[in-house]
Amino acid sequence: MLMLILLIAILAAVLLPAVWVKWVMHRYSQPADRYRRQGTGGELARHLLDSFDLADVKVEQTASGDHYDPTERAVRLSADNYAGYSLTAVTVAAHEVGHALQDARGEALFQTRQRLVKAAARSDRVSRMLLIAIPVVLILLKVPQAGFLLLLLAVASMAMGTIVHLVTLPVELDASFGKALPLLARGNYLHEGDLPHARRILKAAALTYVAGSLASLLNLGRWIAVLRR
Repeated sequence: MLMLILLIAILAAVLLPAVWVKWVMHRYSQPADRYRRQGTGGELARHLLDSFDLADVKVEQTASGDHYDPTERAVRLSADNYAGYSLTAVTVAAHEVGHALQDARGEALFQTRQRLVKAAARSDRVSRMLLIAIPVVLILLKVPQAGFLLLLLAVASMAMGTIVHLVTLPVELDASFGKALPLLARGNYLHEGDLPHARRILKAAALTYVAGSLASLLNLGRWIAVLRR
């Protein structure tokens, strides 16, 4: 019963915020030409980057979701946000520029997250291999302690992913509310009355990382409960 409750909680933590975020983003993608006179999300990103002397940071369209790539030093926006004139487009563009500013300024938490992301990718591969190896080891060695040790190592590797989620949340909040929102407000880039709506878009985006952190914690807790049995 406990496992079922945990499974339902994980599904709710991941799926419900994702549905709400999608609804918020869609809602403020209309009217689609609201910022036609000011320019597209991609053009705003370029303007903001240039205003901070970050001409070396590229602005590109991508099919893999809105993000900032610190390795390639590129702000990448989905087609709707790169070429779109909606409130969603300009707000998301400003958020990704916020990450570029974190990188350019060498902010400690952003740099820490980048190092942890690389470590977490390796840890995730290790944990997957260990979980696959457990039944093989049990069959070949017939030593339950060996399987338990491998499971312990796999759960320890999973913990790295949880740490990344927890560090990511304040980085995302700063990109939204410490960088993007003040930029939009001070630069008068938004129409009168749109700032609260932009804040709502950024809150919705932040919720996806809250959900990811919660889901990661619940998943880690599930495996810890297995170890305690």
